[in-house]
Amino acid sequence: MLYQICNGKVAYADKVVLQNINFEIRNTEKIAVVGRNGCGKTTLLKLIMGELELDKRDSDEDVYITKAGAPVIGWLQQMTFDNDSVCLADEIRKVFAPILLMKARMEELLKAIEANATTELVDEYSSLEEQFTYLGGYRYEKDYEMVLSRFGFTRDDEERKLSEFSGGQRTKIAFIKLLLSKPDILLLDEPTNHLDISTIAWLEGYLKEYPRAVVIVSHDRMFLDRVADVVYEIEHQKMKRYPGNYSAFMVTKKAEHEKQEKDYFAQQKEIARLNQIVERFKNKPTKVAMTRSKLKQIEHMELIEKPENFDLKAFHTSMIPAKESGNDVLEVQNLSIGYKEVLAKVSFAMKKGQKIGIIGGNGLGKSTFLKTLTDIIPSKGGRFKLGYNVEIGYFDQQMAQYLSEKTVLDELWDEYPTLTQTEVRNILGGFLFTGEDVFKQVSMLSGGEKVRLALARIFQTKPNFLILDEPTNHMDIVGKEALEDMLKEYHGSVLFVSHDRYFIKQIADSLLIFENGQATFFPYGYEDYEEKFGSENRQATTDALRINTGKTENAPVAEKTIESKNYYNPGKEKAKRERRIARLEELLEENDTKIAGIKAELLAPEHASDYVKLNELQKEVDALEQQAEAYMEEWGQLQEEQ
Repeated sequence: MLYQICNGKVAYADKVVLQNINFEIRNTEKIAVVGRNGCGKTTLLKLIMGELELDKRDSDEDVYITKAGAPVIGWLQQMTFDNDSVCLADEIRKVFAPILLMKARMEELLKAIEANATTELVDEYSSLEEQFTYLGGYRYEKDYEMVLSRFGFTRDDEERKLSEFSGGQRTKIAFIKLLLSKPDILLLDEPTNHLDISTIAWLEGYLKEYPRAVVIVSHDRMFLDRVADVVYEIEHQKMKRYPGNYSAFMVTKKAEHEKQEKDYFAQQKEIARLNQIVERFKNKPTKVAMTRSKLKQIEHMELIEKPENFDLKAFHTSMIPAKESGNDVLEVQNLSIGYKEVLAKVSFAMKKGQKIGIIGGNGLGKSTFLKTLTDIIPSKGGRFKLGYNVEIGYFDQQMAQYLSEKTVLDELWDEYPTLTQTEVRNILGGFLFTGEDVFKQVSMLSGGEKVRLALARIFQTKPNFLILDEPTNHMDIVGKEALEDMLKEYHGSVLFVSHDRYFIKQIADSLLIFENGQATFFPYGYEDYEEKFGSENRQATTDALRINTGKTENAPVAEKTIESKNYYNPGKEKAKRERRIARLEELLEENDTKIAGIKAELLAPEHASDYVKLNELQKEVDALEQQAEAYMEEWGQLQEEQ
């Protein structure tokens, strides 16, 4: 056990944030921490970092945090720059200071050993070399070059001062320092924010092969599916551990909830039946022994708690356009976009009802393109034309930083003054602004709340063409799922930028790919795009493996993997996996039904004192539950391969 919190509780003043915290980090686990915004995920990371202490408990339970040795814990939030005048290369290379000191000492020891090879000198050198290897001493230069390149920095950037980089670039620099420092426990809070898709794919491979423990707080479902092997969920101030990735967690959670609900109602029904017998015969002298027996049965029952409902509170609204557009929604011909210089040239046509996702690296012009379409910035050449009756609803990612001293109610009401207060409050209620929330100042809202308010304003115009720039930033998973459901039902056209691959996969029927100064139209969804251009993702995993294991570029393992792909039929294999997954889900459901039936039989009064029969029934339950675990393990492995 590398790190453990036992029976923990954290509260701010009278507000309990987390309670009954039982959390473990084992060896090289990749742990995902999920939950609604504000549930306490970042609080947990602060607890692990040592920035917070556990509250004292009045109970007799042991409350403690324990660590194996003194693990080095790294968190992006703690990575700061002492001097903005330092160049990028010098700043990043600071993380190699311990390695360089070891290297110098090892060279001294080698000279001393050559002169006089004492046991003490040899032992010190052996110990130091082991630590040097563990820290990546023999490959730190390659690590440096690979990570710098993957995060989009060039050789020219290495000489630039830190003060010359944007806020997003400075965050990336801090992230690079954290990865290259290789802590024993790596804490990542929303690591995919501000990263483009290719960098995220590389990071997945890097973290999956990272030889130490990782704890990730993220709302990126595809990222969690591909990296995590354990999920901790925080819900209703409590924490629970689930083996497997995010998809496996969702299946297990649903199955456990349904099973607990079924068992709870079965037990309540049995208690009611026994109480009914007691009430009926309690006044009959000949039945006294029987009624006492029934009451004892109830007393000796291990009561099953009624399961708490899932926290699925999310925004919703009716997305019906006020007008229907013509069949041709948008035509773009040789449109040059940019500010001082041309970033990209775009040509494509969009039809009514299409939902097009825009993907590509940072700084290639995706947001600039949307601003050009909405006349926020002028084009630098070419043309675009909106079709008949097209009415745009535009969401700018900067809306999450919007400041206003107005209340939420007045902000929307001033936009639509003809509505009644009741109508305005009903609209806001659909976006989770209820009760006193409508009187909050806009400037005091969180990023996620500002996004919901912006969407409420946009959707109220009932546009038939939505242009959305990173709409899921600042949303938790339930919020993303709510927006996905709304956009799937929406009968208008959608053009959107996003780095959330799961969101893109759910919504986009085609893609516009920005790269090398051009925008290429791809007439299929994200799954087809990954299948067609997935070689980059395979290369990302190979690169990450080389960084973490020190394999050479001509490693035979990598060659064999790539060669074997020549005979691999992804469509056929995918279909086989999907059939097996569906069958496993059927088997799990059948298993649950059998277990529920046997457990109901265990509660039957005729078996109450038949210990032989009870033992046989319990063995059947144990065998079925063991089989269910095997099914779940296979299901999780197949999901990871999807």
